[in-house]
Amino acid sequence: MTDGKITVSLADAVYEQVERDILTGVYRRGDVLTELRLSDQLHVSRTPVREALRRLEQDDLVECQGKSIVVMGVTHQDLLDILEIRLRLEGLATAMCCRRITPQELTALDEIVTMQDFYVSRNLPDRIQESDSLFHQTIYAACGSRMFEKQLTNLQKRLVRYRKLSVSNKHRAQESTGEHKEIFQALADGDAERAEALAVRHVERARDNILHAEAAQ
Repeated sequence: MTDGKITVSLADAVYEQVERDILTGVYRRGDVLTELRLSDQLHVSRTPVREALRRLEQDDLVECQGKSIVVMGVTHQDLLDILEIRLRLEGLATAMCCRRITPQELTALDEIVTMQDFYVSRNLPDRIQESDSLFHQTIYAACGSRMFEKQLTNLQKRLVRYRKLSVSNKHRAQESTGEHKEIFQALADGDAERAEALAVRHVERARDNILHAEAAQ
């Protein structure tokens, strides 16, 4: 039993690492992954690697082509679809959050925005991205729906490389922080309709900037 738990734990760790490497661009579309290569790189046996690759194939991040495991990553069409789905869900989740958020969660959100403002002033893209993610994750967690939280968190994860490109643009980072402040104020005021509208506008602007950054790259 203990060995089984260790194997599952290792498989999870391998899955998370390879998923992160694919989504951040360490592995590019078309790269070939092998159990042996990953086993050597991650210093684990081939069993957890095999399980991780199976899960990644189910997630459409890799594809089995004959005897090769080929990285698929996030295609341009995937990106368009993810952005569209996020646009549809984000506003609803923010409105739901407005009706359920606690004073403690509002305080946490306020602190996140303050830190994001600080990171923008210091031009720290990695920190900006972390605080940006935390802002949205806090809203997802406060919306009261596990399904909304899970789906939106997964969408955010798929966008990680593109969002990093976006927040590296100082002007967009400043705009985004201002939009977060407006969303926070609507939540603090208990104005669900305004919070939803602001969230939709925020995602639309983020979408446009991500697509622009992708095209420029």
